[in-house]
Amino acid sequence: MRHPSNDVWEVLATARSIRRFTDEPVDAATLERCLAAATWAPNGANAQLWRFIVLDGADQRAAVAAAAQTALQTIEAIYGMTRPADEDTSRAARNNRATYELHDRAGEYTSVLFTAFKNEFASEYLQGGSIYPALQNFYLAARAQGLGACITSWASYDGEQILREAVGIPDNWFLAGHVVVGWPRGHHGPVRRRPLADVVFHNRWDPQRADIVYGGGARPRRG
Repeated sequence: MRHPSNDVWEVLATARSIRRFTDEPVDAATLERCLAAATWAPNGANAQLWRFIVLDGADQRAAVAAAAQTALQTIEAIYGMTRPADEDTSRAARNNRATYELHDRAGEYTSVLFTAFKNEFASEYLQGGSIYPALQNFYLAARAQGLGACITSWASYDGEQILREAVGIPDNWFLAGHVVVGWPRGHHGPVRRRPLADVVFHNRWDPQRADIVYGGGARPRRG
């Protein structure tokens, strides 16, 4: 279901991770608008040390599917996640079903790999400030056009080498992020986040509010 929006506040407040998609392909013009938005992101010295790789060929989708399954094994181990029983209708079960569906159907979707050149004068963490705004711009532009998107961990873990080899990315480029895009099966909705009082400090570190306790007893996870 498509719910485009030109209201920047609505886009920000409803840009949920979408893990279920229809079979309708993303047209080239819509995807290009997302990629154009990515290039508008701030980056150090405007050097634009990034490249965005659209993965929609048969071989590349097969590599994405393999990377997704590799990531799923790691995610299951980290979070103790298993496929829910059919009769389980809890929120956790619904979320897990969507996660498994995303991984199971990974090879069917178009996705974009975000890479950054490894320079010699900044840490990897600092260089992230020049690539992740581009990824976020892409993600928000997708939401604005009614697309669904999910930032995944598939270019990490053992999936990194799978994708490097499938795409031919040299070692002097980081695999900084990976995003799946498609037309959502369902709709966008308000994001669920902690209240500002939990996460914003003024002038001094607040140890009483600094403990990391995952909401609802569950650890956050990324597709």
